[in-house]
Order: sequence, then C-alpha cells, then structure tokens
Amino acid sequence: MIFSAFSASLGLGRLRRTSALCLAAWAFAATAQPSPQLQLPRTKLSAGMHVLDVQLAQTPDQRQIGLMWRKEMPQHEGMLFVFEQPATQCFWMRNTLIPLSAAFVADDGTIVNIADMKPQSDDSHCSEKPVRYVLEMNVGWFAKRQIKAGYKLAGPAFTR
Repeated sequence: MIFSAFSASLGLGRLRRTSALCLAAWAFAATAQPSPQLQLPRTKLSAGMHVLDVQLAQTPDQRQIGLMWRKEMPQHEGMLFVFEQPATQCFWMRNTLIPLSAAFVADDGTIVNIADMKPQSDDSHCSEKPVRYVLEMNVGWFAKRQIKAGYKLAGPAFTR
C-alpha cells in the first residue's frame, strides 16, 4: 500500500529512476567499504640493530587483503607476505591508502630488490628474480636505514 501511494505521487517513471539511483548508490557503497582487517600472526625480524614486528600474510586471502584500507602503520611494524614457493612476485597498491616500500626477499633473508609504491595505484612492482617473501614497510623505511639489495634480514621465517 505504501508503494502504491508513493508511486502515484512520484509517477512511475520517476519512481523507477529514483529506485535505480538508490540501487546504484547502495551497490557502490557496498563495494567501496573497507574490508575488515584480519587478525594475523606476528613474528619478529631484524635488520641489523632494527627489530621489526611484522604481521604474517600466509594464505591467499591474507595476501590479497594485505595492508588494504589502513590509514597508518607504526614505523617499526610491517607485513611479511609468505608464499609457498619461490616465484616472480608482483605487487600493486589498489585500495592501499599508505605509501609503502616492498622488499623482495630470498629464502635466506637476502633482499633481492626494493620498490617504493604509491597509494591506490595499479602500477605493478615485481621481484627481479623468484622469491618466497615480500616485506612491506612504510615508504622510505629501507632507504632511511641504508638497507639495499644484498642486505640480509634475520628471523624465524628465513631458512639458513
């Protein structure tokens, strides 16, 4: 009954347009909302005298969400992406709000290469050779500490 009275007062064409706009706005809002962040296990890594508290993204779902939607990250924290086997790993920053540096890391903890990545970009940043690990930190973290390709990180994640 409410629908009939509402459609009579607006006119059926206007009601359809209004309904379509409301549906489109709802669909956009549903896709634009941040995904809930997962509670991920943590581990400690060291880069010389620097101790890092990193979350571990180990499953496909965890790796897909990564650091999306976060507005900040403490300087001593990061995220270590762990893959099942070495491969060329490529990362982008869709839905990631903070600028990050990604270190592509070999099994033994040696950094292969580092890429600075801009927020909300689909630009692809890849490892220069197959790696199992990617460590994301706030942009410039590695450069500020003069950590470059060839530097070796330590921690329980890396094999000796």
